[in-house]
Amino acid sequence: MRIVFAGTPEPAVPSLEALVAAGHEVVGVVTRPDAPAGRGKKLTASPVARRAEELGLEVVKPTHPRDEGFVTWLTAKAPEACPVVAYGALVPDHVLAIPTHGWINLHFSVLPAWRGAAPVQRSIMAGQEMTGATTFELVAELDAGPVYRTLEEPIGELDTSAELLDRLAHRGAELLVQTLQDVEAGVAPTAQGEEGITLAPKLTVDQTRVSWQQPAASIAALVRGANPNPGAWTTLEGQRFKLWLARPAQLTADVEALESGTLHATRKQVFVGTGDGVLELLRVQAFGKKEMAAADWARGMHQLPSGFDTDTEEQAR
Repeated sequence: MRIVFAGTPEPAVPSLEALVAAGHEVVGVVTRPDAPAGRGKKLTASPVARRAEELGLEVVKPTHPRDEGFVTWLTAKAPEACPVVAYGALVPDHVLAIPTHGWINLHFSVLPAWRGAAPVQRSIMAGQEMTGATTFELVAELDAGPVYRTLEEPIGELDTSAELLDRLAHRGAELLVQTLQDVEAGVAPTAQGEEGITLAPKLTVDQTRVSWQQPAASIAALVRGANPNPGAWTTLEGQRFKLWLARPAQLTADVEALESGTLHATRKQVFVGTGDGVLELLRVQAFGKKEMAAADWARGMHQLPSGFDTDTEEQAR
């Protein structure tokens, strides 16, 4: 099939590679413009742009898909379909109508659950044990188009959003290839149901601040869901302290009940009190330091602080 692929971040790369390997005629790749990255904020091409160039594919980077120059370019390419994975911009109706079979989106949830920009993060934060991926026809309404295929993927006890997204990106790439086979065979998508709709807006830094009065399981889910971006955080003696991995702990002879936010460390483990029990910290990052095992951080302290700041009005430096 003659296609134009649209995508931007690393999780979109496996789909581009799978479509090329499947023998589709990729006549162009659409991605977001170069963006500042790293400490130097140097303009950097997206992962999809870099991989497409390695594959010898033409790459375009419109400021917005409604731009007249892009519309002219896409029309001239005459694609039969535009598979899209995490492109990062809304496509207007008149551009959706250009390819013969429309724009076919790979989304990392089982729709209609978790429509929006952060489906993987939100599914982990909600404490779900199962998520998945969906291919569907892109329409003007957010992630509401008719569905071609779905798959399910279990969420592990210690899965971070990065690990789960990596699995879904690779499994989803094959789902997208199968979907284009369906399109070529004339298979029609099925309308989404109205029940079970949930939204997954982009996470903000303010939303990933830990409240130690919350249950241990909820905090652990927040920490895993916010890893790697934007990262869960709290404050310790007024300075920002990041949490990268944690899990609820069972009370034992070595793990006693703790007040919310109170710290306790053994030689190999670090615990903190929550609203309903104790949380074990596994990976942390103190202010001005690199990410490390929580036990290594605790051993490196001259004296372990009594606990994290629990005053919600306190401002982190």
